[in-house]
Amino acid sequence: MKLNGGPPPLPPKQPAPDQPPRSPATVTPGTSTAPGAALSARQQLAQLQLADRETALAKVAEILRQKGGGHELLLELRGQSLKVAAGNQPPDLSVGDLIKVMRAGNELQLIGKLAPGQESAVARALAQRLPWQQSLQAGLTQLFSAMSQGLKLPPPPGQLPSTTSAQPLPVPAQQALQKLINQLPKADALAPGAGKTESMATQVRQWLSESGLFSEARLLQTGPSAASQPDLKLVLAKVVSALLTSQNQGPEQFNRLPPLASQDLLQAPLQFPRAPAPAASKNTGEPATVGQTLRLLAGMLNRITVNQLHSQTLNARAGGEPGVPVNTLLIELPWLTPQQEPRTAQLRLEQYAQEKDGNKRPERTSASEWRLSLSMDLDDAGPLHFDVTFRPPSVSAMVWAENQATLRTVHRELPLLRQSLNDLGLEVADLDCRRGSPQQMQTRLEHRLVDTKA
Repeated sequence: MKLNGGPPPLPPKQPAPDQPPRSPATVTPGTSTAPGAALSARQQLAQLQLADRETALAKVAEILRQKGGGHELLLELRGQSLKVAAGNQPPDLSVGDLIKVMRAGNELQLIGKLAPGQESAVARALAQRLPWQQSLQAGLTQLFSAMSQGLKLPPPPGQLPSTTSAQPLPVPAQQALQKLINQLPKADALAPGAGKTESMATQVRQWLSESGLFSEARLLQTGPSAASQPDLKLVLAKVVSALLTSQNQGPEQFNRLPPLASQDLLQAPLQFPRAPAPAASKNTGEPATVGQTLRLLAGMLNRITVNQLHSQTLNARAGGEPGVPVNTLLIELPWLTPQQEPRTAQLRLEQYAQEKDGNKRPERTSASEWRLSLSMDLDDAGPLHFDVTFRPPSVSAMVWAENQATLRTVHRELPLLRQSLNDLGLEVADLDCRRGSPQQMQTRLEHRLVDTKA
């Protein structure tokens, strides 16, 4: 078959008798705005560094229908987009499918479709929850307020809602929230120099493990008894259960409630870490209803689940190329101000593998590079962002502050920070502070799947 804009294809080799028949798909030239600038099929395949008879995996990014009734597939192959003519019959493929292709001369042959992988299922679950995220900071503020104000119960039949009085939270819900408050990090718990002690390192690990990101893993490791531990996600689930029980309702009622969503999370649902949101004001209005609180809890649980699924999706395609982290964790850690008001800190922890022996394949070694991004908003200091890179034994850090007064304070404290890092046996390569905020990393949604290489 002759390709438009390119030389006629070489005849493909015939498959061996024991091989299944393959459905050929012809590579078409790429589009270009300049006349005669379209690449031929041979050039496109050469750019992909795909040798004759070599196979590769591709993802179906889009299915296009041509005016003449034919179909084209837009494939993502080795980081590039490639159009492939799929014939007149609609292909038995869907957007997001992984397929195995083989080069035969100047054509690609579709060998078969791979079974749906874990990445696809995780990405779909992530996309379903993105529009229904509730800010943990705002949600915890309302829950802690409900501990003192109580909640409005549904009015009896024939009675107006305004005449109902607030009732205390169910005792199991109060106990779970109080235990969470006792375990949350306190603003005055990290005194200068406290990070040098092993006990503080253990405490930080405990705070991270109780953030809700590892809830299911903890349940698998420790059994049902882990539900009584102050894990954020498990605590919220316990409050949900207590509220449903107080209303004589089952879990199916909770699943029917539309979760409350925060507007700022609708605008940038996958940006992490993101620009710190303004501190939530105290709730001085009337108590919320049980239904409103359940919807709030549903949105908060979705927020934690989004962080879990987002981390899994980023890890699903990691390690295949240099410059791509082999491990990524997205953690939102609540903490309390001296006035017992909840705030959140966002942590993005990435591990970058190092290349060994001059090859291009990343290796997980003790010399891996670790990068930490931390964002928080302090009442007096304002928004702060930390970027730390650690490649043993060298460490470098950049601090971003939006307030000019905070910037001056950080500059004064940099020598003390440098000395503290040296005391830990680390070599400080670079240490600086700048005003403003760093360029945020974003993850796009593409064809209802997560584009993890954005």
